[in-house]
This record gives sequence, C-alpha cells and structure tokens, in this order.
Amino acid sequence: MAEQTALTDRRADGGGRPDAAVVRDALGVGIAVGLSGFAFGVTSAGSGLTVWQTCALSLLVFTGASQFALVGALAAGGNPLTAAAGAFFLGVRNAFYGLRLSQSLALPRAVRPFAAQWVIDETAAVSLAQSGRRAARIGFGVTGLTLYVLWNLTTLLGALGAEAIGDTDAWGLDAAGPAVFLALLAPMLKTTAERAVAGLAALLGLGLLPVLPAGVPVLTAALAVPVVLYLEGRRQAARAAGGVGTGEEER
Repeated sequence: MAEQTALTDRRADGGGRPDAAVVRDALGVGIAVGLSGFAFGVTSAGSGLTVWQTCALSLLVFTGASQFALVGALAAGGNPLTAAAGAFFLGVRNAFYGLRLSQSLALPRAVRPFAAQWVIDETAAVSLAQSGRRAARIGFGVTGLTLYVLWNLTTLLGALGAEAIGDTDAWGLDAAGPAVFLALLAPMLKTTAERAVAGLAALLGLGLLPVLPAGVPVLTAALAVPVVLYLEGRRQAARAAGGVGTGEEER
C-alpha cells in the first residue's frame, strides 16, 4: 500500500520528485514572499497613497519589485510618469518569463490570460526548477495562489497599520521588497555574463541615484545588458579568431 501511495504521489510524466515535495517548496516560497506584502502596504501608505490605491496596486499589478519602485520614486518626489516608467520596465521581465513558461506549462488557451497575472519571479523560479510538466504546473499554481492571497492580504494589513508604525524609513521596511527580489535572483546568476549584467546594473543604479531624478536610475541600469552583450560578443569573436589563427599555423 505504501509503495502504491508513493507511486501515485509521483508525477505522471515519469520519475522525479513527488508532488508533495513540489507543493512543500511552492508553499515555502509563497508564504515567505507573501508576508513581505506587509512591508509594501506600510511603505505605500507612508508614501502618501491611500489604502485603496495601495490595495489596487497589489491586486492589479502584482509584481513586488515594480510596486516598490513605483512608491519609492513617488515618495522621493519623482515625476509620476517617470515613476510609472521605471516600474513598467522592471515589470517587462515578466513577459520574458511568460515566453519560457508557456513552453514548460503548456496551459490551455482559455487559462492563459488568467495565469498571466501570476507570471512573476517567484512562480517562474519554482516552475522552471522542475523537470516535468506536471511538477511545473503544480509549482506554478501553488506558488501563484499562495503568494497572491498572502501578498494582497498583508498589503491591506500593512496599509491599515501604517499610521501605527509611523516613519517607515526608520524601520527600513522599504528595503524588504528589493531584498527578497535579490535573494531570489542571486541563485539564478550562473554564467559570467549574467553576473556581469547584475553587477554593472547595480553600479549604474546606485552610482546615478544621487544625480538623477527618482525612478530614472532604474531605467539607466538597463543599459548594462547591451554593454555586457557587446563586450561578450567581442570576447567570443576574439577567441574564435585566435582559434582560427592557431589552427592555420598548425597546418
């Protein structure tokens, strides 16, 4: 009986981790990140947004890094359009996640518009870590549902409790969202080029922070991508040319 249960619990696409293990990991990520919605609620309300505006951002936007970037830029006195542009470009990465997830999840067309709302860093990380379609779907669904419910609930609690907490800068709650994002991003930087992009983007963002309007440093940090890709292309071309030259000399 125990063997039959174990076999039933495993993915239908053959071998790999049992469904319960995938659910456990997805719940862990969803709960851990979902609780940081409290920090967003407090930060957003402390930046001057109303409770309803704060909750609408979590319900409709639902991508923590973009939400924190938006309210952070507004709190710093940035232009609303610039703040929105910075948040938008941060959210563009989710479109690329969607391209990859569309292949691994292969969801029915009728479900895709609803699933698109849950395409974020955490669901992509959990789903793409699985080796089969069934596990990827379970990871995506459990992570998305857990995170969406908790993020919105804790956003509401944080916005309502902002007055009791007082000065959010003194608590450093505005750093909670970016810290979670970096913790999820760091293990995914596996190649030299990826680490170079992340490092250069951080240098650009932090270096330009004192001299550019709020929200603009985030946009300029995106320049790290073409710069690193150009240098990487030059390096590979030089290596290929060196290999060709060596081959001709040997002949």
